Amino acid sequence: MYTEHFGLTHKPFNLVPDPQFLYMSPNHKKALTMLEYGLMSHAGFTVVTGEIGAGKTTLIRALLGKIEDDCVIGLINNTHESFGELMVWVLDSLEIESSATDNAGRYRDYINFVVEQHAQGRRVVLIVDEAQNLSVQALEELRLLSNVNIDSDIFLQLVLTGQPELIEKLNRPELVQFAQRIGVEFHLKALSYPETQNYIEYRLEVAGAKHKIFSNEACAVIYCYSEGIPRRINNLCDFALVYAFADDKTEIDVALIQEMMRDKKSSRIVEAKASENPDVKRVKNWLLEQHNIQIA
Repeated sequence: MYTEHFGLTHKPFNLVPDPQFLYMSPNHKKALTMLEYGLMSHAGFTVVTGEIGAGKTTLIRALLGKIEDDCVIGLINNTHESFGELMVWVLDSLEIESSATDNAGRYRDYINFVVEQHAQGRRVVLIVDEAQNLSVQALEELRLLSNVNIDSDIFLQLVLTGQPELIEKLNRPELVQFAQRIGVEFHLKALSYPETQNYIEYRLEVAGAKHKIFSNEACAVIYCYSEGIPRRINNLCDFALVYAFADDKTEIDVALIQEMMRDKKSSRIVEAKASENPDVKRVKNWLLEQHNIQIA
């Protein structure tokens, strides 16, 4: 709708994970480096956590583009119990054909596949996204899958990404053996205010922007409302571009963002809570003191 109005070639703030638009903040760069290191160092378990919308899935997409041909990749996205049993997900993600009707038979087919890949010089990498949805029993089943690894021979590597609740689950006493096998772990933090502004400008540049669209103050307000979470930033920036298009504006200022937020508050399904983030409070104070801009 608005791309031509702003001279863009793509929508810059899609909510669908797209590695092309991945902004490598220092924290995201570390997270991707840790994921790559986990694979290169043959770590049995690699775990990356972060808040909802922090960019974990986008990092996984970027990682998939870097993995070499000596790895066979299985990606599991649907981790809720209602989608079926874990072994079914595992076989499906690795495209393992199995006529088994029970988990014992499925496990045998899985072992045969992994051993065969190892004999051909390939490692099997199983990536589980949104792993916080897995039950304790399913996480324990994942650990048992890694029993195929013998001493220094790594047949299977597991990569888990999830929300902070995953950390809480992995710290439970019944998962101590799982936790002990984690070779690489990292927590993906939200963006700071300067990173949020750089993020917005980077995505616009990738989308073909030739001039500055969001003012510095508008970026600061978006940071306060989004708390530096990329998915929230995308949502707010996309709405702002629609509002600017409707008003026939080519630049987005604080007044437009505030109008948009007033409208969103009047129809919001889930009301946002007041932020306890000290950095957000600091930016709010800066906006009030330097620009007389009040953020509720």
